[in-house]
Amino acid sequence: MSYAPNAAPTDAPTDVLIVGSGPTGLTLACDLVRRGARVRVIDQRSAPHRESRGKALHPTSLEVFETLGVAERMTSTGSAGLTFRKYFDGEHINDTPRDSTALFMGQWQIEGILRERVTELGVDIEYDAEVTTVDQDATGVRVTLADGRTLRAAYLAGCDGGRSTIRRQLGISFEGRTCDEEAMVVGDVTAEGLSREYWHQWFTSDGGAMMLCPIPGTDTFQLQASPETDEQGQRLAPSLEGFQRLFDQHARMPGIRLTEATWLSTWRVNVRMADRMRQGRCFLAGDAAHVHPIAGGLGMNTGIQDAAALGRILAEALAGAGEERILEAYEAERLPAAAHLLADTSARHDRVREAIREPGRGIEAALN
Repeated sequence: MSYAPNAAPTDAPTDVLIVGSGPTGLTLACDLVRRGARVRVIDQRSAPHRESRGKALHPTSLEVFETLGVAERMTSTGSAGLTFRKYFDGEHINDTPRDSTALFMGQWQIEGILRERVTELGVDIEYDAEVTTVDQDATGVRVTLADGRTLRAAYLAGCDGGRSTIRRQLGISFEGRTCDEEAMVVGDVTAEGLSREYWHQWFTSDGGAMMLCPIPGTDTFQLQASPETDEQGQRLAPSLEGFQRLFDQHARMPGIRLTEATWLSTWRVNVRMADRMRQGRCFLAGDAAHVHPIAGGLGMNTGIQDAAALGRILAEALAGAGEERILEAYEAERLPAAAHLLADTSARHDRVREAIREPGRGIEAALN
């Protein structure tokens, strides 16, 4: 399937222009359309990605998806009750069954279901649409795209991730810290011969880690590992060959070969949040407003909650009564939630760092 820029006319009336078609932007689009709003979704990418990224849906997200009519599609695709299999210095120590409250699936699968739903609701996602400027007045917002087109809407929602163009265009600061010394390599690989019944977690007495989590309905595992270093101690860029060396070092299973690396990336601990989530008729949601440690799998789920709140509030504002008072409610509700998220996930991250040094313990320390 090819994805071409949408040819919708630039003067089509739009209530809310959503920038970004990840879980946050797609949730917001579905919610607004079901409430009767006229929505336009643009994305600077040329096509959807196929990367596992955030892979756990919490019950609060499934409650939102129930209202959008996609909860059953999520549960039929995802896997609940995944068992954590723990190893220490190459030895299998124990298995930790987890309850079924979290649903595991790749982020690309979540986005695919939401994309399908938003299309059913009559909205086409417009790709190759990079925002270069944002202007607003008392009646609406106008954005200019890299190709010279201009789009106008009553409101703008920046759901375009941690490197948000919308946040930068609005001049909203992103306060916090980036911990370069705390990093992982991540990716999607296949590992023929490795059981897909478990989330495999290898830890070592020196604090090293390698984890392979099966993505349901595929042959893929999501890989997370301590970064590989060269003889001078410098980190090496992620590669399939490097993944294999890290696997051999941690897992000590010579018969398992990693193949088909369809995603290769590096993750660093970032703890940052926007100093505000609204500027006039423009709003931030999801990673555009807050980034944090991945411990507990709360990031994508918090973005979905942002979208649910913003959809409700914008729909009320579009109804026309008490607009300013209504719009103020979004930041009042979600900015404290973002601050709590950063503190909570930082504490969870610290607990995991301590837990993995003890045989038989692992990332479940972030879930308690």
